[in-house]
Amino acid sequence: MPRRVQRLIVITVVSLLTVGCASKPRQLMPTPVVYQAPDGEPVVTLPADVRSASTDVDLLYLTDRAPQTDPQSDLPYGQDRAKRIEFGSARVEIGPDVTWPVLERESRLAERTRDMDLSLGRVQRLGAFPEEPYAIRLGPDGNRYRDDGTLAQHLAARRQLQEEVQARLVRSPRKEVMLYVHGFNETFATSAFTAAELCHFLGREPVCAFFTWPASSTGNFLISYTSTTESADYARNHLKKAIRTLATTPGVERLQLLAHSRGTALLLGALRELFSEVVSAGKEPADVLKVDNLVLFSPDIDVEVATQTVTAFASDPDVFSVWPSGRLPDPMRGRFTIYSSPQDRALLVSRILFRSESRVGNLRPEDVPEDSQRYLDKLGDVDVIVYEGKRTDAFGHSYFTTNPRVSADVMQLLRYDKAPGEPGRDLTRRGPIVWEFPQGAQ
Repeated sequence: MPRRVQRLIVITVVSLLTVGCASKPRQLMPTPVVYQAPDGEPVVTLPADVRSASTDVDLLYLTDRAPQTDPQSDLPYGQDRAKRIEFGSARVEIGPDVTWPVLERESRLAERTRDMDLSLGRVQRLGAFPEEPYAIRLGPDGNRYRDDGTLAQHLAARRQLQEEVQARLVRSPRKEVMLYVHGFNETFATSAFTAAELCHFLGREPVCAFFTWPASSTGNFLISYTSTTESADYARNHLKKAIRTLATTPGVERLQLLAHSRGTALLLGALRELFSEVVSAGKEPADVLKVDNLVLFSPDIDVEVATQTVTAFASDPDVFSVWPSGRLPDPMRGRFTIYSSPQDRALLVSRILFRSESRVGNLRPEDVPEDSQRYLDKLGDVDVIVYEGKRTDAFGHSYFTTNPRVSADVMQLLRYDKAPGEPGRDLTRRGPIVWEFPQGAQ
């Protein structure tokens, strides 16, 4: 691509993205086609005794954002880094004055008859892990020990978080946790909105949670993006701790892990470390971590970096000294799905900034060599799903919620456990692991 064109693209997108996100309302995502009336599937099937009187979506949040200190902001957490994980309840309101009958009707319409605003409601902090680094002490024998008080605080916080998850599991038909990890240029509120939308159209059946990290959402785009990249590195250990806590909660049968944009690199990095941790203990990651689906939307990752992250365990036999048979452990129970679009303008900017030959979220079917596909196919149920249709949002970066056909495919995967090519997931196969939406369906 000519350098002049690259500069023009960067300037155009930067000028649009430099304006930070606010907690102002936004519209509920369009109805996925799987639910659209008159013959669509029902959206929320929870029995009356499980539903609350309110139509609010009650989410579990986990964050390493610092509490908001700007008196002009109405957000509970800002974009600075905290030295610990906090967790609590965040309610996303659907309004104005939306009752259950109205919500059920509008949630099945291709063209809605009224506004369905999302706004951030009550946010209640429930607990926090100790501030890091955790205190240590030197014993009279010269050895280092954990500080008893700090360890007790950690164990109490973990127990409190797990008890909150268990309380939510009691009200959930599916004994699983959906955890969403956002990307760049997102606030506490906007990440909650996306998690709430996904939760609503998943029938509100799983325990719905989101991990929100200190991504930058204001100021100069280039500086913001650089600081966000390092904040994702900073948040990796916190996300790892969060996933481990959720996975080991009694009663949790499965984890559905979803990430968008720069959050995909954060999630993959945390999972890679967890995987090594579990394998080094001689245990099966699929059994310990309980990951049923791992879904990456518009991954903002260099292709070679992503490939190494996913396949490194197969190329390092020394890690598996506790597995003398040579058998590789199972990383997860279900499918590893990547949604990609060559029309994604935001990732084109990222590609230019990083001087990356290709970003995973920009892949076309012909960009994935068949020998690479066959290798990944041996690793497990890996699917790359390419969307090449028109943009349904300004940058073509959020099509997993703004395009009803793409979001329907996500629902068929997560809610109805369908593999690509099965009825309801009418994708065209382009290789051993690559699929695309039919042109006529876009």
